[in-house]
Amino acid sequence: MAKTVLLALALLFIPACVSTQSPETVARDGAFIHITAGVDNPHRVAMALQMASIMAEDRDVLVYFDIKGIEVVLKDSPDITYAQFPGSRAQLAALAEKGITIAACPGCLKAAGKTEEDLAEGITIAEKSSFFNFTEGRILTLDY
Repeated sequence: MAKTVLLALALLFIPACVSTQSPETVARDGAFIHITAGVDNPHRVAMALQMASIMAEDRDVLVYFDIKGIEVVLKDSPDITYAQFPGSRAQLAALAEKGITIAACPGCLKAAGKTEEDLAEGITIAEKSSFFNFTEGRILTLDY
């Protein structure tokens, strides 16, 4: 009798564990790459941009620069290099070419004495709604 009850319960719960959505209808997850490091920490900057590129292969990605990270996305920013990683300019251009949103904190930009006109090509001013709208799936955050 106990085996019959267990079997009946298992049959009731198994369908709830199996997804009925096809892979085409499952929302893609996203990666929010948060970069606070600037030119004085090239390893963090290079690694963050590399992770954004890797994640963008099969995930939605938003790259957000604030605090000292603002130094990386200005027109006159140096090309930040570190070890085997591509330079920051090449990585940012490649991300923009893939359609990845690259955003800068407006408050941090102002605190640095800069304006939107000081941002490099392809960099936008961050808007709260974009933090939630860049993906329909779950959001993984990586902080650098």
